[in-house]
Amino acid sequence: MAAQLSAMEKNMKKRQRRRNLVAYSFIAPNFLGFAIFTLGPIVLALLMSFAEWDGSNKMKFIGLSNFVEIFKDDRFLASLKNTIVYSVFTVPITLVIALGLAILLNQKIKGRNFFRTVTFFPYVASLVAVAAVWNMLFTPAKGGIVNQFLMNVLHVEPLKWAASSSTVMLTIIMFSVWKNMGYYMVIYLAGLQGISEDLYEAASLDGANAWQKFRHITVPQLKPTTFFVTIMLTINCFKVYDIVYMLAGGSNGVVNKSAMVLVYYIYEEAFRNWKLGKASASALVLFAIVLVVTLIQFKGEKNYAND
Repeated sequence: MAAQLSAMEKNMKKRQRRRNLVAYSFIAPNFLGFAIFTLGPIVLALLMSFAEWDGSNKMKFIGLSNFVEIFKDDRFLASLKNTIVYSVFTVPITLVIALGLAILLNQKIKGRNFFRTVTFFPYVASLVAVAAVWNMLFTPAKGGIVNQFLMNVLHVEPLKWAASSSTVMLTIIMFSVWKNMGYYMVIYLAGLQGISEDLYEAASLDGANAWQKFRHITVPQLKPTTFFVTIMLTINCFKVYDIVYMLAGGSNGVVNKSAMVLVYYIYEEAFRNWKLGKASASALVLFAIVLVVTLIQFKGEKNYAND
């Protein structure tokens, strides 16, 4: 009897090991891809941030010199300032417009599916194509459609938009809001459709008006959605690169200090100047900023939920 039990236990352990191997075989490709293309570069960037390396010569350990150097670099400080300004304006404006569009297009209005599609289209369209159209609309010449409207209707002097250091960041923010608001509108639509109609009916019976319903029902019920949208918007704003390159890169792809953002600065230091250590240090600073902002948002969300 004991021998039979021992044999059964061995068979069970063998089957368990087989199941584990099957499970690990499904996990292994994804884990290997993560280790090679994500974890490995992260560890290498961390090491390079404390070294001097141009990609061809021997790597030289220099301690914190890269961090000291970047905070003395006017271009880095300008890119940090521009990134913060871009994020501070883009996040709330996109959030408010996306929520407003979601509330409007959640109503039973004629052609709402068409308007939902039109609003979402810029997000899925090719960035190169929509940036080209945007540059044609906001061309600094007087023949541009937007400048024609400013001159002939509002009687305002034409602006240079992305061609001017004073309005280039405004142009980038406007483009970012227009391109991304449709995606976050869809997220808000999903959140709105998850709110029970019974809450609004009960509020109507109590005599609540539209603003009171929005303030005391819609906003609290959308709190998790708003938190998710805020986190995603913040992270995407801090890692913006392609929009800046397309709108302010110019014919030679060089962005001036008025439009320089952190990721573009990292790209230039790494692949134009071949200062990989300095670029890695800048990337580490960017990571630290995003981490701190995200932790603050998580803490604020937790405190709000406890209240």
